[in-house]
Amino acid sequence: MILIVLAVAIVGLVALNRWKKKKAEQAQLEEQSETVTAVETAAQTPPQNNLRTTTPDTTPEQLELAAGSARTDAVAVTPQPTSPTPQPAVETPQPTPTPVVQDAVQPAPVVDTITSPEAAAMIRQAVQDIAAGKIIAARDQLNHALDLNLSDAVRDEVKKQLTKLSDTWLFSKQVAVGDAMTELYKVQPGDVLAVLCRKYKVPHEAIERINGITNPERLQAGQTIKVIRGPFNAVVSKKNFTMDIYLQGVFVKQYKVGLGKIEHDTPTGKWKATAGGKMIKPTWTDPDSGRVYQGSDPDYPLGSRWIALEGLEGAAKGRTGFAIHGTKEPETIGTRASRGCIRLFNGDVVEVYDLLEAGISEVVVVE
Repeated sequence: MILIVLAVAIVGLVALNRWKKKKAEQAQLEEQSETVTAVETAAQTPPQNNLRTTTPDTTPEQLELAAGSARTDAVAVTPQPTSPTPQPAVETPQPTPTPVVQDAVQPAPVVDTITSPEAAAMIRQAVQDIAAGKIIAARDQLNHALDLNLSDAVRDEVKKQLTKLSDTWLFSKQVAVGDAMTELYKVQPGDVLAVLCRKYKVPHEAIERINGITNPERLQAGQTIKVIRGPFNAVVSKKNFTMDIYLQGVFVKQYKVGLGKIEHDTPTGKWKATAGGKMIKPTWTDPDSGRVYQGSDPDYPLGSRWIALEGLEGAAKGRTGFAIHGTKEPETIGTRASRGCIRLFNGDVVEVYDLLEAGISEVVVVE
């Protein structure tokens, strides 16, 4: 009798375990089914459109699209009576002002409450001027817009477009119609390029590069060259690690920079390129180790150019020993790694060297 009861108990336990196992497997299958359903639903959900505000190569179409996002005067907010939650602003579609963006596919605009309507109107006018071939008018419109309220994204797009325009009106051999900052000059007997360029307050290297002059000593009387009315100046932003180059207040180009360590902070204020302070790989003594570096040393630390600076105003006043130079450590660009000097990539420092005139060009460092 006892054996019969024990056998029944064992059978009951086995049946109970099988039932529990079956329930667990069923619950696992249901959970997997819910997960698959969630993944399939997410895959079928269309992504949200976002306005692309920065690109490696800005086009007038993208610039106008950025300006279009700033049309705060065209935004109308419609209250929703069926919902107590305020609805986002809806931008009224604008007619395309020029054929430039006629075939452009525009993502959903984002309302920009920082860029002023006046600046947005200037940007749209500049796009029309570019389409019409009015390069100088477009340049002046965009440059004026930089003085107005712009969001960071729109400001970046404006600077990118101004940089592209500089390749046309400034760094080419042609003189753009209506440009007062460049002109054609007919070489006179006895002209020396370096002396001539000092009159225009620009380095002779800039004029050589623009005109493709490989031997400035062989200028010929009667030859026509393009010259620039300088000077070039620079503004360095410590916050953004950037150097903006301007010609007579017109934005030309932006470079990334490296700055001084916290204990060797780059002083803010106004500096000037020191007269006689532009050099190619000068001999340099490391103030920490005392080692003297020659320009031919394999581990020479200062890159390919040196532009000495002298402090004029602010925290920079009276300071010396600072400079703009290249670096053997390109990974430090965009960081605080120097003893206070302004570092540039070696290729960039050559360009800046060719634009800043010793004894004349100013460099303003801001926070």
